[in-house]
Amino acid sequence: MEPFFAVEGLTRRFGGLIALDNLSFQVDPGMIFSIIGPNGAGKSTLFNCICGLYEPDAGRVLFQAETITGEKPHRVARRGIGRTFQNLELFRHMTTMDNLMLGRHLHMRSGVWSGATMFHRGSRAAREEQEHRARVEEIIDLLRLHAARDRYIWQLPYGTQKLVELGRALATKPKLLLLDEPAAGMNLEERQDLIFWIADIRDELGVTILMIEHNMQMVMGISDHVLALDFGRAIASGSPREVAADPEVVRAYLG
Repeated sequence: MEPFFAVEGLTRRFGGLIALDNLSFQVDPGMIFSIIGPNGAGKSTLFNCICGLYEPDAGRVLFQAETITGEKPHRVARRGIGRTFQNLELFRHMTTMDNLMLGRHLHMRSGVWSGATMFHRGSRAAREEQEHRARVEEIIDLLRLHAARDRYIWQLPYGTQKLVELGRALATKPKLLLLDEPAAGMNLEERQDLIFWIADIRDELGVTILMIEHNMQMVMGISDHVLALDFGRAIASGSPREVAADPEVVRAYLG
C-alpha cells in the first residue's frame, strides 16, 4: 500500500553546501510526526521542497500516492497540504478575520463578474461568501481567537499572531499540515495551550501533522514519531523517548 506521505532520497544543494542529503521517511495518516535538529540541519529546506518553494536536486515527494516533486506552491496547497512559517507571513494591516479569509481563497469558485453581484442576497457569490465565513468562524472558535477577530494583526501579541497564522493554514482545509516551529516566541502558557490545539486539530479535524520544533518538552509531549536531522541527514528515527536517548542526537545537540 502506498504511504499517505513520503520523502524518498531527497537531496538539495546550495552551491557546495548539501542542505538535504538523500533523506527518506514516511508519515502515516493521523500522525503527529516531529522533525528535530540543530540550526542548519535542513529542516526548513525540507519544508520548502515539499511545498514547492525549492526544487530538489534529486529524490521525490509523494502525497496520497502521487508524486508532487517540483509542483508550484499553489498546486501543492490545492492538493491539501497547508503550512505555517518560521517567520510570520501575515498581512499586518489587515484584521484577523481578513487574514483567515485569505486561507479560503483556494476554495473560492466565484469569478469577478459573479463577485460583483454580491449585493443580491441570493446570488451564488453571496452564498459562497457566507460558507467561507462560517468555516473561518469555526476556526476562530477552535483557536479561541474571538478577542482578536476584528483587530489588526499589528495590534496583537506575538503569540496570538502565531495562532492566526495557524488558523490561516487551517482555513485552506489541509489533509497534511506542516508546522514550522509553531511554539517559537511563545511563553509557557501559550505553548501548553498550543499542545492541546494541535492535538484537537489531529483528533477533531482529522489533519495529519508534520512539525518542526526545537522545544523538546513539546516534542516529547505530543509526538507519535520523531525524526532527527543533522547536516541534512537522518540520524535517528523512532518514538520520542528512543530519539531523545540516541547517542547521535545527544552529540548533535550537545557537541
